[in-house]
Amino acid sequence: MPNLVYVSREKRPGSPHHFKAGALNVLIRVSATMTNARVVLTLDSDMHSNDPQTPLRALCYLLDPDMDPNLGFVQFPQAFHGINKNDIYAGECIHVYQIHPIGMDGLAGPMHVGTGCFFRREVFSGGPSRTPGQSSDHLVSKSIGNKEVLASAHHVSAWNYENQTNWGTKMGYRYGSLCEDYCTGYRLHCEGWKSIFCNPKRPAFLGRAPINLNVCLNQSKRWGVGLLEVGFCKHSPIVFGLMEIGPLMGLCYANYAFRPLWSIPITIYAFLPQLALLKGVSIFPKVSEPRFFLYIFLFVGAYTQDCLDFLLSGATIQRWWSTQRVWMMRGVSSFSFSLVEYLLKCIGISQFGFNVTSKVVDKEQSKRYKQGIFEFGVSSPLFLPLTTAAIMNLVSFLWGMVLIFKKKNLEGMLLQMLLAGFVMVNCWPIYEAMVLRTDRGRMPTRTTIISIFLAWALCIIVSVSPKI
Repeated sequence: MPNLVYVSREKRPGSPHHFKAGALNVLIRVSATMTNARVVLTLDSDMHSNDPQTPLRALCYLLDPDMDPNLGFVQFPQAFHGINKNDIYAGECIHVYQIHPIGMDGLAGPMHVGTGCFFRREVFSGGPSRTPGQSSDHLVSKSIGNKEVLASAHHVSAWNYENQTNWGTKMGYRYGSLCEDYCTGYRLHCEGWKSIFCNPKRPAFLGRAPINLNVCLNQSKRWGVGLLEVGFCKHSPIVFGLMEIGPLMGLCYANYAFRPLWSIPITIYAFLPQLALLKGVSIFPKVSEPRFFLYIFLFVGAYTQDCLDFLLSGATIQRWWSTQRVWMMRGVSSFSFSLVEYLLKCIGISQFGFNVTSKVVDKEQSKRYKQGIFEFGVSSPLFLPLTTAAIMNLVSFLWGMVLIFKKKNLEGMLLQMLLAGFVMVNCWPIYEAMVLRTDRGRMPTRTTIISIFLAWALCIIVSVSPKI
């Protein structure tokens, strides 16, 4: 049986420990003193092996002499057990873990997603290992319990070991982002390393996804901040490493680095056309104009392509619907909050840390999740823009219906009504949680009241504003 070693790294107040990336770098150095094995597996604490053949699959790539010598890591997709039938929170992240890696596999390879990844040790050291007394191809012959080995392990895990070294910049996991996996994989690709996507029919590893909406949105918010940290740093994928990875691979990484910026157009579409409808102002083409059909074609075409991607990956239409619904929820809430937090950090007003994603639930929560019922239950600021947008779209759609019964000419505002109706359909779980439900997972009354007040304030502002 292999040895199991528990490592608790040393931390000091006032000295940065770099969260998960710092912990992984300590583990990389400690393992080098004990075995210095050529292959390193990273795995989240809530994930477990689901296939004993997984190491063999990875080694078939890493040890094959006919493979590219620059192959640095083999990435398996994240998979989860306990997901409900329709995956209402889009916890499987099929775009990130299934669809996009297949495309990137045809370039330099998929990005690192933080877990389920087999690395060559060399990728963390840029060549021969710089851990004292070791080289990348040298196996430690002494016992793990040897005093000399233990002393060396304590030395490399000390809180000040990384001072005046390249750890976190050119060695190990890279610092500077809460998304250390994305940042590290990108930097490794820029250094010339390649990766391979291995997706067997039987999932290699299984973990647990959040089954609480607030936890899910907070996790997305942390990811959003980390992605923006990379997108707007000197190693941004739009300017750094393009000669090494090529423009297509750079676009793949940029698609993630700037993903929180989607909050801007999503928030605009969630409020502006609806407010214009209440004011009686048309901002889209009329039905009689050719551009009207262009808008319809782009909307239907984009959603059809996305749905086909899901179906071809083996998912269902119901899960696709859940994913696009959660995408809009994240755009209005967690992506917006992550953008604001990043801007506040840039101007020195606030700081943020690494919040561990809680996946502990009670029996009632678990029962509601299995039934496909959304879990609200807490007065989270992330719910305010969601409920406000839901109320605004409902009010504007009903007002549009009133105008129709009054036989007003809505030819120029039909697209606005269709948009409001589409948002309403997606917001049904929010309406249900605000009005129809009585369980502990319903929308808190405080959040509903504040959202009604915010929506009412927006309506007042629109009503008193001059019509352009």
